[in-house]
Amino acid sequence: MSDGPASVSREATGRFISHPRVQAVIIGLILVNAAILGLETWPAAMDAAGGLLKTLDRAILAVFVVEIAARIYAHRTAFWRDPWSVFDFAVVAIALVPASGPFAVLRALRVLRVLRLLTMVPSMRRVVGALLAAIPGLGSIALVLAIIFYVFGVIGTNLFAESHPQWFGSLGRTLYTLFQVMTLESWSMGIARPVMAEYPYAWLFFVTFILVATFTMLNLFIAIIVNAMQSYQEAEHEETVQALHQTQDHIEGELHAEMRSLRTEMAELRKLLGAARVDQP
Repeated sequence: MSDGPASVSREATGRFISHPRVQAVIIGLILVNAAILGLETWPAAMDAAGGLLKTLDRAILAVFVVEIAARIYAHRTAFWRDPWSVFDFAVVAIALVPASGPFAVLRALRVLRVLRLLTMVPSMRRVVGALLAAIPGLGSIALVLAIIFYVFGVIGTNLFAESHPQWFGSLGRTLYTLFQVMTLESWSMGIARPVMAEYPYAWLFFVTFILVATFTMLNLFIAIIVNAMQSYQEAEHEETVQALHQTQDHIEGELHAEMRSLRTEMAELRKLLGAARVDQP
């Protein structure tokens, strides 16, 4: 019995925190806090209103701390089983560490509070969830791409190191040059044509690499991400449909139980009416 009022209090706190208006206020504070952190990098703004900006930053941080504490109180152990909630806790906790001495770098990490938008906005959460689901497939493609880079890197170093050491003088330089070629940034006029001036058939090397690395592998990256997003949305849709079916089955079960109860009461009423008629003279 002693846990009853506490349980009701936790449920009320959970409903309050998850209310759409409260969520909208938190999202608004995150956006305001992002603007304040940006203004703190502007010397003119700090000279004009530095004290006000720091006060607002502390006040918004206090609201975030209260919100996280309320969520922990409402959900208890379930809070720590939710990765999004743990992420929110970590982002807010970083801001509470004194940004001085060896922890001075944490001052720059305060901007991570803006990432809380990813957990607050459902559409953003779906995108992040799909990206996380695509990591295994992306990892496989990244390994294939690394092998392709290594093969072309060794070939390019052996072919062009002597004439163009600034681009192909070592394996590391060649890999960086190939990365620039893959992004199609000044690859033709800046790299390929100067090399082709001494090696006329060098276009075979560059065109083959672009066809394999850029047009094939990068498109596979996009394909896996799109497929992951589609699978994630389909899984969400199936969960929604299952929840609706469970709700419908629950309602139908309650209706059947009420109908059976009504039939039982009607049968008892008929018996009582029949007995009353028999007792009449």
